[in-house]
Amino acid sequence: MQTKANIIKKASQANYSIGDLSKEFDITTRSIRFYEDQGLLAPTRKGQTRIYNQRDKVRLKLILRGKRLGFSLAETGRLFELYDADKSSETQLSSMMELILHKKGDLKQQLEDINAVLIELNDLEDNCQNILTQLTE
Repeated sequence: MQTKANIIKKASQANYSIGDLSKEFDITTRSIRFYEDQGLLAPTRKGQTRIYNQRDKVRLKLILRGKRLGFSLAETGRLFELYDADKSSETQLSSMMELILHKKGDLKQQLEDINAVLIELNDLEDNCQNILTQLTE
């Protein structure tokens, strides 16, 4: 019977090909190679073959999540650097918190901008509908 520790150990030792990750995350292999070129992923190599580990898989998941949340690749890379440098450093964690707060502020501003545009579009739509109604009477 496998223990929880053995299962975790096996998962952490798992290897993935670029094709495996491409299929799992529904992205192109070209995208994965681009993230590698940007220094966000660091697969080992066996000849010309890239071999990705669990850490790379988790990072890829975080990269894609960051993109959905509006983080640039540079910002994601900065978070990775801060995390890799020292997970327990007060300075590193404070820097990470500052980046997160800045991004939250950006997203809140974008939300306000989107809401303002939606209000303007609704007003324009109402005006167009009123004019159409008058033209058809």
